Amino acid sequence: MAIKKSELYSTLWKSCDEMRGGMDASQYKDYILVLLFVKYVSDKYSGQSDALLDVPDGGSFADMVALKKDAEIGDKINKIIGNLAKANGLEGVIDVADFNDPEKLGKGQDMVDRLSKMVALFNKPELNFKGNMAEGDDILGDAYEYLMRHFATESGKSKGQFYTPAEVSRVMAKVIGLGGATQGDQTIHDPACGSGSLLLKAHDEARSKTGLDLALYGQEMDNATAVLAKMNMFLHSCPTAEIVQDNTLSLPRFKTADGRLKTFDFVVANPPFPRRHGATASSLPKTHTSGLFMACRPQKMVTMRSCCISWERSKARARARSFCHTAFCSGATPKRTSAGKSCGAGLSKASLACPPIYFTG
Repeated sequence: MAIKKSELYSTLWKSCDEMRGGMDASQYKDYILVLLFVKYVSDKYSGQSDALLDVPDGGSFADMVALKKDAEIGDKINKIIGNLAKANGLEGVIDVADFNDPEKLGKGQDMVDRLSKMVALFNKPELNFKGNMAEGDDILGDAYEYLMRHFATESGKSKGQFYTPAEVSRVMAKVIGLGGATQGDQTIHDPACGSGSLLLKAHDEARSKTGLDLALYGQEMDNATAVLAKMNMFLHSCPTAEIVQDNTLSLPRFKTADGRLKTFDFVVANPPFPRRHGATASSLPKTHTSGLFMACRPQKMVTMRSCCISWERSKARARARSFCHTAFCSGATPKRTSAGKSCGAGLSKASLACPPIYFTG
């Protein structure tokens, strides 16, 4: 039986209640999503010798539960997360948030009470992930969307980040023809991958239709969100996915041995808005416009400040048909926007114009 989203959301809300006062609401997710990750991994993989992730002694959620009312609970939670990270090569991914920070989590008994309550909230039968998954099979994605919708946007610090709904992701994956993938060494790229949910839906489309396990590549500008994407890849049995953090337009990280920009077989993207990324077509190096990425100057009716088009892998490298770009239009028809024009010019396979109500951020 699937875990109900209502149970997940209720736990997230109560966890956020416990964190109020010490930090900005936009930072709640940095702590809560790590606890959720440790809980999920512990439920699914503890005691299994051939599991995707190793849950070592002193590195499980059960070890956190045992710390209830412990005077050093913050420091010990950090060590538990560190042990789990070290056992799975996740240093710098799940061990970034400091659970022993008195400025954010309180001092002395306040910290002890706060962390004890947070751990207890996730330690309930309704959130046992051992034999099931949450509805929609995207635990972290659902949690991320919920936290962004109710807390990050309210604080005014969502920074243009948003979560691509599963329904939109599935449509995008079908439009670019991932069900027609023919080789196991083909690749999927998302230059603005966020929490990684769109990449995962694209991967699922290829695997469910062809049985092929395509390689995943993603780049995300926000460090905390890139960390979330890496955790998401592990939760969905894609540990080899390459997720990097940096500005895709000004500092693209995926390059060939000779320094040119790497090409991919399939590209999906739901770029951030309305942030400017500090790069224009005229300011980018030539390799940005002749190789993988080129900047598109947006029309005034599109609320995004920048977008990118990725060239698909082909012998001629002539055009990028395998790109699906979600544009936010305000009164303009898709064909009048820069995204729509890229479709007409054969630069992208499709542009999906969706109303803002579909998205969070």
